[in-house]
Amino acid sequence: QVQLVESGGGLVQAGGSLRLSCAVSGITFSRATMAWYRQTPGEQRELVASISNSGNTKYADSVKDRFTISRDNAKNTVYLQMNSLKPEDTAVYYCSAVGIRGGLRYVYWGQGTQVTVSS
Repeated sequence: QVQLVESGGGLVQAGGSLRLSCAVSGITFSRATMAWYRQTPGEQRELVASISNSGNTKYADSVKDRFTISRDNAKNTVYLQMNSLKPEDTAVYYCSAVGIRGGLRYVYWGQGTQVTVSS
């Protein structure tokens, strides 16, 4: 059974920091591309940051220089360090895992964690 469990969300004032974690089980974590998405009510889910199995990272323009994605393959965990938070960062943040198993592409999602940034 594949599980992605996010944690670390909460309420923070503008300018503050949070670190999200996503603990993964049931897949070969080191082979997966991991990503963080976020979604606000009525909006499409948007990619925030991704990290490949080789450690290459990509960021949405809106979070560049403020957010950092990292992974610990020994702990099967991906992180999102969020600094200089803004009210517009308020959203539900989701962790995803993408890879290939048995010749088939898979995508798994976590349940999401709420991040609220107050002004």
